[in-house]
Parts: sequence; C-alpha cells; structure tokens
Amino acid sequence: MRTYQDVFTDRQRPALIPFFVLGDPQPNTCLDLIKTAIDSGADILELGIPFSDPIADGPTIQKADIRALEQGINCRRALDIIHQIKQYRDIPVGLLMYYNLIWHYGREAFYRDAAAAGVNSVLIADLCVDDADEVSGLIQKNGLDSVYMVTPNTSPARRERIAGLCSGFIYTVAVLGVTGARDSLSAAVIPLIGRLREQTTVPVCVGFGVSKPQHARQLAQAAADGVIVGSAVVDIIGKNLTAPDHGCSELARFLTDMRKAM
Repeated sequence: MRTYQDVFTDRQRPALIPFFVLGDPQPNTCLDLIKTAIDSGADILELGIPFSDPIADGPTIQKADIRALEQGINCRRALDIIHQIKQYRDIPVGLLMYYNLIWHYGREAFYRDAAAAGVNSVLIADLCVDDADEVSGLIQKNGLDSVYMVTPNTSPARRERIAGLCSGFIYTVAVLGVTGARDSLSAAVIPLIGRLREQTTVPVCVGFGVSKPQHARQLAQAAADGVIVGSAVVDIIGKNLTAPDHGCSELARFLTDMRKAM
C-alpha cells in the first residue's frame, strides 16, 4: 500500500490533497468525482465521513454532510467507498472526521476496519491532542499513520508536542475559524510553516481556506509539503448536483490549475 512517506519522498512539488465528503452527492457520483480527482493529479485524498454536527466545518461542508447523510451514508458504507477507491488506484487516504462516529462504531472495530479498507490515517477534528492516548494504541496496532492539527495560535511547546505525535504529516490550519474558501490566505500561515520547519522534519500540509491557484503557489513557495483543498472542491460538487458530468469536468480543470500553480 502506498504510504505518505512514498508521496513526500518522491515529490517535485507540494502534494495535491483534495477533500471530499464520502457519499456526496450520492455514492456512485462521489466515486466518479474522486476518480476524476485522482486522474487529475491528486497525490493524497482527504476524506470526510458525514456527521450531523461538524463543529470544525463551515456551511459548504455542512451542506455536503447533509446531502450524504440523506443518502444513508454511515461509517460502514463510507469504508466500502474507500475500498472501491483503493481498487481503482493505490493512493494514500486520510480520514478527517469526528470522534462520536468512531465511538458509536466501536473504537477497536473502526480502526481495524479502516485499516482493512486501505485508510492510511484518521484525523479526529474534535479530539484534543491531550487525549491522543485514547487512540494512539489503536493507530499503532493497525499500522496507521498519525496526523494532528496545528493552528496559528498553537504555542511553540504545544507545536513541538503535536509534531512529536505525527508520523504522517502535520495538518496545518491556515486560519482561525472553520473550513471554507477564502479570497486570500491568512497572513499567519506562511510564518507558521517557517516555525514548524525549525521544529520538526515531519511533512507540513496546509488546509482550511485554501481555494485558489495563487494560494497553492504561495504555499509551494513557502515550502509546504502538501496543499489541502476542501471547500472549493465541495463547492464545485454543490453547484453541479443536477449535472454531475459537468461537475467532473469542472473539478478536473480546477485541480489541474492547482497542480500547475505549484
């Protein structure tokens, strides 16, 4: 199975990491969109399992969660979609999700089944790093990588602690706030990448608010290892609910432009 290390070792530019809510707008269309992303140069996939109360997400991803939940998507069905993705292409897959879903599924069973489906890492948006020991054993037991978040207001000591827990990459949050496309990058993110570079050799990937080719170019120039694009991707899906083929074409153009900018 292709690992994060494989991607970051081979790269000539930052890894392109699009985000999708699994099952949005419906399972078959979601799979077609993800295949389109892979064919358009995605290096890693960041995938969300829909949840009713996604406290880290803005309106765009909230709406995608609702669409997927209306399709009956749960953890088991989401893992089935991941299995189909991995049959199409061996690409690293990270989950970005909420702890309630894992708890309800059963922690032991979830990490076992996620690994079996081909998941590389599970980032829990609402699990504080102080409680990482609740899942660290399960991560190691199932051969997964660990990924945690750093934000612009994370203290130097806490950044170092988080970096020490990350084996896959550091998810570097570019803004103070929830997910959502922004017109410009936060002034805090470029210095944050530099500070992380001084503290750790763990790959640094940047998300939240990244939505334009010029953002990707700026992050590449700042030596980010990966660029995570979520709401801008999900927005394309939301605007093409009645024209999925057009949505795939628009997504391909967008991701190609992001890749070229890096």
